[in-house]
Amino acid sequence: MKIILAKGSGFCFGVKRAVDIASKTAGEQGNNTVYTLGPLIHNTQVTDELEKMGICSANLEDIPDNSTVIIRTHGIAPEVYEALLAKGLKVIDATCPFVKKIHNIVKEHHNNGYDIIIFGDPNHPEVQGINGWCGYGAKIIQSADELRGLLPLDRVCIVAQTTSSKEIWEEIKKIAKTSCQKVLIFDTICNATYERQSKAKEIAQQSDCMIVIGGRHSSNTKKLFDICSASCAETYHIETASELPKSVFDKHVLGVTAGASTPDWIIKEVISIMSEEKTQVGELSFAEELENSLVNPKTGDIVKGTVISITPTEIYVDLGFKADGVIPVDQLAADPDVKPEDILKVGDEVEAFVYRVSDTEGVVGLSVKKLSAIAGKKKLEEALESREVLKGKVVEVVNGGVIVLAYETRIFVPASQASERYLQDLNTLLGQEVSFRVIEINPRKRKIIGSIKSVASEVRSQQLDAFWAEAEVGKQYEGVVKSITDFGVFVDIGGVDGLVHISELSWERIKHPSEILSVGDKINVYIIALNKEKNKISLGFKKNEDNPWIKAQEMFNVGDVVKAKIVRLVAFGAFAELLPSVDGLIHISQISVERIAKPSSVLSIGQEVEAKITSIDWENKKISLSMRALVEPETPETEEATADEDKPAEEISEDTVAPAEAPEAVETAEATDDEEDKPDQEISEEAVVPAEEPEAVETAENTDDEDKPVEEISEEVVFSSDEPETIETAEAHISEEVAAEITEDASKNADEDGE
Repeated sequence: MKIILAKGSGFCFGVKRAVDIASKTAGEQGNNTVYTLGPLIHNTQVTDELEKMGICSANLEDIPDNSTVIIRTHGIAPEVYEALLAKGLKVIDATCPFVKKIHNIVKEHHNNGYDIIIFGDPNHPEVQGINGWCGYGAKIIQSADELRGLLPLDRVCIVAQTTSSKEIWEEIKKIAKTSCQKVLIFDTICNATYERQSKAKEIAQQSDCMIVIGGRHSSNTKKLFDICSASCAETYHIETASELPKSVFDKHVLGVTAGASTPDWIIKEVISIMSEEKTQVGELSFAEELENSLVNPKTGDIVKGTVISITPTEIYVDLGFKADGVIPVDQLAADPDVKPEDILKVGDEVEAFVYRVSDTEGVVGLSVKKLSAIAGKKKLEEALESREVLKGKVVEVVNGGVIVLAYETRIFVPASQASERYLQDLNTLLGQEVSFRVIEINPRKRKIIGSIKSVASEVRSQQLDAFWAEAEVGKQYEGVVKSITDFGVFVDIGGVDGLVHISELSWERIKHPSEILSVGDKINVYIIALNKEKNKISLGFKKNEDNPWIKAQEMFNVGDVVKAKIVRLVAFGAFAELLPSVDGLIHISQISVERIAKPSSVLSIGQEVEAKITSIDWENKKISLSMRALVEPETPETEEATADEDKPAEEISEDTVAPAEAPEAVETAEATDDEEDKPDQEISEEAVVPAEEPEAVETAENTDDEDKPVEEISEEVVFSSDEPETIETAEAHISEEVAAEITEDASKNADEDGE
């Protein structure tokens, strides 16, 4: 006969803890009776032994005042606590920590307005106690169908009795996730229970007969029996070895499991009978296998196990011992942002360091982080000697530097070593993966110091050499915006920074580079200038195909009548937008057929007007517009200029308008000595310049040109929309040829006057 023993058989840690607490309390009380509020556990043999020690089960009303009472593993409702204290009883709480956790969950979410649903046996003391923590308002279900009957549900919190069926629970979770509007589901089935049930089912499927050991009133033992019966037709539920049927000894494969409230000595009693037969489990005797299953590892051991469950706060590991291992999330990895599901999944094998064994709680505390740190320390010591470049993540900014996490070890990097350049804000490094070297290990202070700067300087030097070997004007790169200033942005194009000036960011006017880009943006740039001696790189960002002036060339020609919007008013005219970032100038003399003192007397910002294109200079991005040309017939400029040259100044048409650029400070013709003796009617009325013109404009022709026919002064002065509004000289608006003619004619006139 081959006997297969299910791992984890016997007391779970919650039951063992309660029994140990009761035994210790009985010893402290001497001859005084210690009471338990109902049976401590559901096993008659155990409660009989406890009674011999002076521990008796009783109801609340039967317990004498001022006595000592132990709360059993199933827990109680809060009002029961209050009743115990009201009687002056000394209360010792032996509630299973897993059950206590459910109490806290239910209380918190009930207070936050959630409806509570409990999956479990409504008559079980554990479920009754849980219900008390939400004012007995929970809906208790025992199947998935009962949950369906409650639908639709909104804002619910669902928990499970610790000894419930895992298979039914998974079905309930699936329904809740797909059918409830807002649901919180907490996996509160004890992992030891789940593991025991899984192993029992697995063994039952390969056994000719299955023996389930446990109390008749034990909920988890009954569930074990149901699970085994479904897979093995010949399954027996016994409390003691005396109940073993004789037929079991004729079986080839015999499976054995035990409930969470079954003590070790009962299991051993069954084994003693089994051991009369020559049986084996693998290479070990059945008795040896049992003894191994009842032993826990020691603190400091390194163990391997299989992940059996993952919760948001803990990972449960089957170690092959009596107790399962528990890895708290903060012992999984040194990185505080890591999530358990990102590292492990159910079924994975994991190696860990045993940092705590609690017989009281029945827990084996495991740490993957500690084991990794032991190996990491050795690696870092080797890296110090070899100057190896390591990689790590900046996880914290501290006083005077940053903390880099590598090999589950915290390495301190001083601010002076945190970057190749000075960093005003070290928080910019937070979360980044960096390359560094270990430069010092201080065992006494338990501190490891690293340098990011050491590696960055070497890398930058290599990148610079590689860049200048291949760099050329026009070459394109994909870069990352590193910093933004008022005059442009610096872009990393592979370890080398180049500047994109604000004028190269957009064809449109922008006040600050941050309107276009942000730090960290990935952009495509191209080289527009290089200076290797000064290590300066000028980059371009705006694309030629987006140039609005190219689009304008396809749309506009001299002579076209266009609609435009007034965008700027200046002393000498108005700028009108033809396309975004393409403006034309309507000179003050071309706004109206009538004389106007200033453009704002006729036009306003945002006004839409029609105008005729009179000239275009694509190279210098200048377009001249005329509104006046649409309301009067065109007069050939050449004929007009020729005719006016022979006329004296006083005969020039009164319609001639002086250039808008003439400054306010220009003196009138009346101020000259030669003209003071002339009759008033001979003085040109156009010699007086409007006071509205800008004071800053100065011209050399301020007096001499007043005798010239103003038609000869070019009116087609056009400004690109890219040029500043400040006008430095009138010469900026008058062609050199025209200026030369003015000067020559002025000299002739002066000679004639002298004669």
